[in-house]
Amino acid sequence: MTKTERTYLDWNATAPLLPAARDAFVAALDMVGNPSSVHGEGRALRMLVEAARRDVAVLVNAAPANVIFTSGATEAANLVLTPNYRMGRTPLAIGHLYASEIEHPAIREGGRFARENVTTIPVTRAGVVDFDALETLLHNHDKATGLPMVAVMLANNETGIVQPVKAVAEIVRRHGGLLVVDAVQAVGRVPVDIEALDADFLILTSHKLGGPKGAGALVSRGEVLMPVPLIRGGGQEKGHRSGTENPAALAGFGAAARSATEEPAARNSRIAGLRDALEKGMRAATNDVIIHGAEVERVANTSFFSLPGLKSETGQIAFDLEGIALSAGSACSSGKVGQSHVLTAMGFDAALGGLRVSLGPGSTEGDVERFLAAFSRVVSRRRAA
Repeated sequence: MTKTERTYLDWNATAPLLPAARDAFVAALDMVGNPSSVHGEGRALRMLVEAARRDVAVLVNAAPANVIFTSGATEAANLVLTPNYRMGRTPLAIGHLYASEIEHPAIREGGRFARENVTTIPVTRAGVVDFDALETLLHNHDKATGLPMVAVMLANNETGIVQPVKAVAEIVRRHGGLLVVDAVQAVGRVPVDIEALDADFLILTSHKLGGPKGAGALVSRGEVLMPVPLIRGGGQEKGHRSGTENPAALAGFGAAARSATEEPAARNSRIAGLRDALEKGMRAATNDVIIHGAEVERVANTSFFSLPGLKSETGQIAFDLEGIALSAGSACSSGKVGQSHVLTAMGFDAALGGLRVSLGPGSTEGDVERFLAAFSRVVSRRRAA
């Protein structure tokens, strides 16, 4: 029996490790020492960590001093989502967190805020933050409790829909709030500039860029207003995140960040062409496929679709048996497959399942052809059922 050829179309879950990132990771593993040590070996590792910090800073137009390395985006979210801040040495209270309904679970859980101090912001049928609802929520915010904090992702991990973050920032500024932007799925796919977005904080992670897992960053706009640390101890990362840094993972993160800045327009144009061909093929195969977010701006690599009557888990298994690796949404929920909270937030029936195809720089026309062949077989079996 011939082994089924595998086609990887789940880049939003994890991008395959880039050769440059692998080389940087392996080279760092051979370096001995601790980046906090003052001897030569320690200084060499410190130089490696700081080089990675500069690479990540360039990716989002930030100052290297404002990049705090973490173990990933989830830790970065828990670090920044807290009611306890300091303005220099002066304590500053954040009274309430307002997070959009389509946020990743790492944001929706509210970090270190009590559940009663977390409110969701509705989105429109098109999957975009409802400006009027946000304006009302911030207008009614009880300023006596502290400043409001708003968390909005730049690109949705399921639909790929790009949020109008700059417009959100204008509303947040009018009400004196802080803006946290999850840029995990956006970097390398759309321009991400912390200054242009007018964000106070950005959340990033390595493995979505083709770097190793286990490395991420919280990027701040300045050094004065900062969250109280989540992890205390040795005072690494200027006291914002204690614990010995992982130089190998960070070296890979830096290499992936450098790669993401190289000719992004040409790369994304090619990927968008593959995504458009894939969606055209799906529509040709059946007229009842629903492609979510097709009418608004999306990142070039993502297509989130539904076939009425096909459950997410059933569809994911069917494609997996066809040799196609795709997703039913976020891959960060302990392998659970269920109704997409994003589709529910957009007003779709809870029974409607969704499947996500996400492409990357290594995706090919052959990948699209194999997917479409599998799609036709899945559609035929659904009709016959």
